[in-house]
Amino acid sequence: MTPIMIAALGLLMVATAFLSGLFGMAGGLILIGVLLALMPLPTAMVLHAITQMASNGWRALLWRAHIRWRPVANYMVGAAIALAAWSLTRYVPDKPMALLMLGATPFMARLLPANIKPDPDQLWQGTVYGTICMGLMLMTGVSGPLLDTFFLGGNFGRREKVATKAMCQLVSHFTKLIYFGGIIDQAASLDPVLAGVAIAASMLGTTLARRILEAMTDQQFIAWSNKLITTIACYYIAYGGWLFVRTPVLAALTKGGLQ
Repeated sequence: MTPIMIAALGLLMVATAFLSGLFGMAGGLILIGVLLALMPLPTAMVLHAITQMASNGWRALLWRAHIRWRPVANYMVGAAIALAAWSLTRYVPDKPMALLMLGATPFMARLLPANIKPDPDQLWQGTVYGTICMGLMLMTGVSGPLLDTFFLGGNFGRREKVATKAMCQLVSHFTKLIYFGGIIDQAASLDPVLAGVAIAASMLGTTLARRILEAMTDQQFIAWSNKLITTIACYYIAYGGWLFVRTPVLAALTKGGLQ
């Protein structure tokens, strides 16, 4: 990549890390969509993993006093199950499928019956969500929307939500790095300069968001989080759907024009 492209990506990573640092979500979802548009899927997944490990790891360190470790342990059990299953199949989706799944994930938890309220402290729920989220991570690069909805259902304050989810995401992205960087057949490599920019930008954006998060109320946090999740998810459904139909539509238009 050219220096200008690296610089532009660095600015984008600062912005998305700031957004994730503020809400504990959304930034990674935006970033993976841009990376998928610029580079092959395995390379995009590896760069995204490094960026999100830096962002979530730094966020977990900044808010370490607010981490709830029981949900993290429950989530790790599910993540291990998903990695074992995906290591057998080594499935890598195409870009349209990945984008459609990105958009669909926020609505999965909302379809649950009202009497099944997400509870990150329950072992069975943490394991089930961990398995599903890690599976989505290995197929789409992120599991944030579904995991966001899961943690919004728990009896956590905004700091606990951000800190605990950051720790779970650190585990997820490290697992994704192992999968796309070594397990799959078309394992990706990465420019060390770009990796260094990604780490620095992610830590900067996360640090800048801390003061604003402190100033927010829990009610504002939940309201804005739900709006962000829905807006971004709808965009990816539309974008992925267009990529699915683009080739046949353009072919039909070209054929019609020739006739």
